[in-house]
Amino acid sequence: MNIIVCIKQVPAKDAPLTIAGNWIKESDIGFEMNEPDSYALEEALRLKEKHGGEVIVLSMGPERVKQTIKEALAKGADRAIHIANDAFAQLDPLGAASYLSAAIKKEKFDLILTGLQSDDHGFGQTGVLLAGLLDLPHATIIMAIEAQDRKLRLKREIEAGWFKHIECPLPAVLSIQSGINKVRYATLKGIMAAKKKEIATIAPESLGVSVQPTQRVEKIYVPTKTKKTEFLTGTPKEAATKLVEKLKFEARVI
Repeated sequence: MNIIVCIKQVPAKDAPLTIAGNWIKESDIGFEMNEPDSYALEEALRLKEKHGGEVIVLSMGPERVKQTIKEALAKGADRAIHIANDAFAQLDPLGAASYLSAAIKKEKFDLILTGLQSDDHGFGQTGVLLAGLLDLPHATIIMAIEAQDRKLRLKREIEAGWFKHIECPLPAVLSIQSGINKVRYATLKGIMAAKKKEIATIAPESLGVSVQPTQRVEKIYVPTKTKKTEFLTGTPKEAATKLVEKLKFEARVI
């Protein structure tokens, strides 16, 4: 089973973030693999160990992204594809998925895995859009995968602690839920082996993708913390009516 895993490099969780325009200042912070993607990578490695084949990691971004790619190779991925794009942080989900799908079309694969969402933008749309662009079946919030006879039996997490079991043909795109497995660490042997593994670098213009932004981030800001106490007077019925109005029109939570 040949599996492509889309991974993203994101700011480290403990990085001191400074806002610069409609994004953050990246020059003075550390980066790491997107945590949801690490679960997708682990699941791909487990499927490979059980069914054979190869695991290919695919990522997009500037030169620093290769550090995250090498981490994936050290954990057991067989080879990697890096779409070298310095402006990837400004792409909307459809633009990013368009570049990724164009690179994927050049590969032979049975399964594509992504994390449920990224720790930076958090759009949660990459897997869905990839499936649409590649015209493949898709399932999301996956908690378990069983592969047999060119079919997948999947366990999906739904609301209120319920789960749903479905079948899906191959090839397919799956968005993996965090916590599906226990992520492994790279061993010294794996780190040394990663130095010999292929990282194919692709220029974005070579993919023949032409995308127009469908959305843009206007502003990033730190929410203002405020406290306000208001007493509602009148009869219980009057107070309840006022409360409902404030929740609906001021707080906008109902």
